[in-house]
Amino acid sequence: MHPLARSSEVVVRYGSHAVTLRPSLRAAMTLERLHGGWEGLILHLSQLHTQTVWAIMRASAVSGSAAEALLHSLANRPLDEIKEAVAEPLGELLGLFLAPMDAEPTDTPPPSTAKPKPWSEAYADLFRIGTGWLGWTPTETWAATPLEIAQAFEGHVAKLNAIHGAGEAETPTGQTEEQRAANIAAGLDPDFDRTGLRALKGKL
Repeated sequence: MHPLARSSEVVVRYGSHAVTLRPSLRAAMTLERLHGGWEGLILHLSQLHTQTVWAIMRASAVSGSAAEALLHSLANRPLDEIKEAVAEPLGELLGLFLAPMDAEPTDTPPPSTAKPKPWSEAYADLFRIGTGWLGWTPTETWAATPLEIAQAFEGHVAKLNAIHGAGEAETPTGQTEEQRAANIAAGLDPDFDRTGLRALKGKL
């Protein structure tokens, strides 16, 4: 596994059980389409929809057997008990999944006229970047998070610029080429409704 792959993890504990979760690219692709987008997933989690809770843990668990053991122990417990065990760590995990889109830009870009890229396409682009530009194996790329891939790609572009003598000329949006490349790699869109998303996250 690539060394970056363990930099963002959350642990869910219940009784003698503990499950490590990470917002990997594979988990992101699986969960984003579970309820037709991240907003739908956050809404279902805020309502403590148990099937959604189970799906999040299964998709992002580092160890499938550990996840199944914990879920089995929670299966017949009261909702309040389930909420106490999972609400905080799963809210933190969702924050890691959404870190690229939820970050406040240092310079506000002008309104975008481009059609926002679907998340499925953005994640496919990240897989191609991980396995193509960065030379990671498919397993390493699936295990890395979208933010890790974008940051690694930004570093790769900076390395190429240093080797070939390219400067960090700013684009018309005021971003360096490295920043622009990382944003494109992460599928970021300046028109994303961050305010609405934070309102949903606040319900967790």
